Amino acid sequence: MALEPKLDIDTIAPEEYPEGLYDYAATVTPLTGLPADPCDVCSQYCQAGFVSFNDAFSADQVDGLLAALFELTVRELPERTQLQYEFLAKGKIESMAPEDRLDYVRKLMWFVDLDPRIKAMAYEPQLMKLVSHLLNAEPEMFQEMALLKPPGIGREKPWHQDHAYFNLPAGTHVVGVWIALDDATPENGCMHFLPGGHRNGPVPHFNRRDWQICDTEILGKHQAVAAPLKAGGCVVFDGLVPHGTPHNRTNTRRRALQFHYVAKGTPRTTTEERMAIFGSEGRDVSC
Repeated sequence: MALEPKLDIDTIAPEEYPEGLYDYAATVTPLTGLPADPCDVCSQYCQAGFVSFNDAFSADQVDGLLAALFELTVRELPERTQLQYEFLAKGKIESMAPEDRLDYVRKLMWFVDLDPRIKAMAYEPQLMKLVSHLLNAEPEMFQEMALLKPPGIGREKPWHQDHAYFNLPAGTHVVGVWIALDDATPENGCMHFLPGGHRNGPVPHFNRRDWQICDTEILGKHQAVAAPLKAGGCVVFDGLVPHGTPHNRTNTRRRALQFHYVAKGTPRTTTEERMAIFGSEGRDVSC
């Protein structure tokens, strides 16, 4: 009898984070629908580093994406596809049937071409029109994730800049797209941003609760905002804008798709080159 492949369980245990780390000065009011003319949102994107939209995608599209994600989490996946469970699933999930594991899944990566509904969303024409305009180039999707933050156990993603995870040349414009498949709220882990923080450039990151910006860089600055979304909404954001999501302590799901785009043909660099930009070594900083 063939053995089931070893389950990929997150190695990072959820820790309590400092009180006030996800306090916010305001709640962002999303625009309604993706813009017919991308120029209408360029100023907000450039100033704040992000722009959010409700009613970007239909209920039928969302239902199709949720069905696709469920099917992917219970089927046999190619070796290149990563299906990872929350740390708190350890010791419980090993004996569960695949269909009972859904509320323990933390993330799914490298899966877009496995389902036509997800692939269609990654290249949705109105979305691509906006991303192309922001990049001023034909977009290339280079990273895909489903971020599922399960009820009660979905751990925090500490404050960070997405660019700090990518081996891309300094100065590369990265556009992220985060699509809510459930209502995302401050309580269940919606995105929190530091508006305008992308204009300060790369910030040193540290291995603490994750690869993250030091908490002291965030605490007490009082300019963070929460960006709740209805299911079918999305936020489009610059790869350098600092953001994070708190634990999901509720009994509601907070599932999302996330895609990252650069100009087509953008070269890749090395981890060493990335760390020279985002790591603390040689920069006389500590956390």
